[in-house]
Amino acid sequence: MNQHHTLNADLESLFYGYRTFTSLPDEMLTPLQLARVHHRILYFVARDQGLSVNTLLARLGISKQALNRPLRELQAKGLVIASTARHDARVKSLALSESGQALEEQLSSSQRELLQQAFAQSPESEAGWRKIMSILASNQRAFRPPT
Repeated sequence: MNQHHTLNADLESLFYGYRTFTSLPDEMLTPLQLARVHHRILYFVARDQGLSVNTLLARLGISKQALNRPLRELQAKGLVIASTARHDARVKSLALSESGQALEEQLSSSQRELLQQAFAQSPESEAGWRKIMSILASNQRAFRPPT
């Protein structure tokens, strides 16, 4: 098998793995009329309560326009609370409500459990997987093909 075919198989594994990784949270979000973007917002706000909207935009790598609707929906459902930052009245700080924290924990714990199960099946691969994910996440622009 040549490298091109091997990499195609790797792409398929990544696709199917990601589908498995997101399927249970997606099922939990559907009855709430929420989607993966809402989960990502909840996840990053949970890890840094009080973060600014601009920090969230940078972490998600999306535009203000792309964030606006899902963030408003989370606020309308009482899952995310936006307030004026103490250090600067122009800055909006985000935090999760108790129900937002509970939902985020439920969504992300299912994914943590899946990772634990996979690592338990191949403990010798865990460090390599983390290294590959770190490389991919560290500089996403470096991997874009020239236009």
